[in-house]
Amino acid sequence: MHEFRSHTCAELTASNVGETVRLAGWVHRIRDHGGVLFIDLRDHYGITQVLCDPDSPVFNEVENVRSEWCIRIDGNVKARDPELVNPKIPTGEVEVFIRDMEVLGAAEELPLIVFGDQEYPEETRLRYRFLDLRREAMQENMKLRSDVVASIRKRMWDQDFREHQTPIITASSPEGARDFLVPSRLHPGKFYALPQAPQQFKQLLMVSGFDKYFQIAPCFRDEDPRADRSPTDFYQLDMEMSFVEQQDVFDTVAPVLQGVFEEFGGGRKVDAAADWPQISYRDAALWYGTDKPDLRNPIKLQDVSEHFRGSGFAIFAKILEQDGTEIRAIPAPTGGSRKFCDRMNAFAQKEGLPGMGYIFWRDQGEGMEAAGPLAKNIGPERTEAIREQLGLGVGDAAFFLGGKASAFESVAGKARVVIGDELGLTDSDRFAFAWIVDFPMYEADEETGKIDFSHNPFSMPQGGMEALAGDPLEVLGFQYDLACNGYELVSGAIRNHKPEIMFKAFELAGYGEDEVKKRFGGMVNAFRFGAPPHGGCAAGIDRIVMLLADEANIREVILFPMNQRAEDLMMAAPSDPTNEQLRELRLRVLPPEE
Repeated sequence: MHEFRSHTCAELTASNVGETVRLAGWVHRIRDHGGVLFIDLRDHYGITQVLCDPDSPVFNEVENVRSEWCIRIDGNVKARDPELVNPKIPTGEVEVFIRDMEVLGAAEELPLIVFGDQEYPEETRLRYRFLDLRREAMQENMKLRSDVVASIRKRMWDQDFREHQTPIITASSPEGARDFLVPSRLHPGKFYALPQAPQQFKQLLMVSGFDKYFQIAPCFRDEDPRADRSPTDFYQLDMEMSFVEQQDVFDTVAPVLQGVFEEFGGGRKVDAAADWPQISYRDAALWYGTDKPDLRNPIKLQDVSEHFRGSGFAIFAKILEQDGTEIRAIPAPTGGSRKFCDRMNAFAQKEGLPGMGYIFWRDQGEGMEAAGPLAKNIGPERTEAIREQLGLGVGDAAFFLGGKASAFESVAGKARVVIGDELGLTDSDRFAFAWIVDFPMYEADEETGKIDFSHNPFSMPQGGMEALAGDPLEVLGFQYDLACNGYELVSGAIRNHKPEIMFKAFELAGYGEDEVKKRFGGMVNAFRFGAPPHGGCAAGIDRIVMLLADEANIREVILFPMNQRAEDLMMAAPSDPTNEQLRELRLRVLPPEE
């Protein structure tokens, strides 16, 4: 017999009754029933009930075991009494009477309990992640993650993509976040960087004649943490294709993601890839207040400025006298009660705004009446025009925000989500996708007016060189994102593969030709030797699994995540370097600023 086990803790069935078996695993739960000890023995695959009474030659040893001890037992498989069969587990028809036991690893007093669904502070969970990962929910999440990655790989290979690995140590590159720098021992005073993405390398692969590339790629960015973003590293499905247009990329990646969500979505409805709408960045901001809209929620924001221009509501009327301002409405079907309207007004105040104006429509017996401060100020004709534009009726409401869109748009987007959730309008049993397209290439700093790239600097401008001759803020890029249920899952672009257009694009953002050659010399040099048109995208593995696992925090689907302060509490990272390490790298550490 094998030294540790003849079967896993999920294998034994009624067909094994009478056999002598060997199992190994962790003590999941212990129950003492009048001198008979029952132990749920757990391994990665499942649970088997083992038992011991005073007739067992190792009863005294078994009495000493505690939760999460790792043990090996030998015993006889017995059929459970019919009334004691547990149909919830594969081994529920049998139990194993212990004849021998060996303690493989005793456990000290536990800082967190593996059995059950107790909640623990995140600090405790991350410090003892190896225990946290033993819990059933975490085991299932990590198995799901592994299965999702395997499925993605197969689907990419089935579309004739090949997987290639790109360097982990490279040069610094502006990808929209801070680099993690790595000092060079052989070249004192110089630094490598961990790649924010394989961006340049995958483009160089296209120049090298590899038509279809993909990789499950680690990416490293020194970012502020969020619930849906790791502060240090993450994994993405990275892909690139030659001789393609934007729609070709969509047609390639969409079936992969649709298939993965259908395979692992637990029966939730998945919108067909052919039905995923393509929404311009401008319209997404207008309708949803965000470039990653949740289309499970049917609410669309609308511009209602004309109804307030010159109206009796002085606050909005004066706002509209200023350039670049507007009034936007958030329809709220079935939200027509003063209590709900006051609650949403309080929500806006918590978000830092003075509040939200509102109108709600109610039945007064003889007809419909518009109620609320705004209705009284702007009069029945304007109120009725707003109602007709928004398509609302009795029992409905609308909320209003005004000013420059940049000042209120994000709050409007959040309010739309809250309204949809609270009023039961959002279809929670669905995965809804949307391509966001026509991103602006450039943005201006509100204080200095300086022009810089708003997204990926390597994208091809729509219209090529001719488009770069006009107002930079009007230039759109062949850039695109894929949103799902309010999260950005995919980001990509058709690349700028022509050196002259690249130099001009960077020039508008304040980068001279010499600087471009210095920072991106490898790619610029390659583009001089027959670069094909190419494009691609990257899909966030962590966010995909987070959605499939129905988790709200990305750390629930990452094996060993950092905490909110970008610290690994288990491994004590980041740590202080030794003086010897600093001398070898010819570095000096300055004390932190007070």
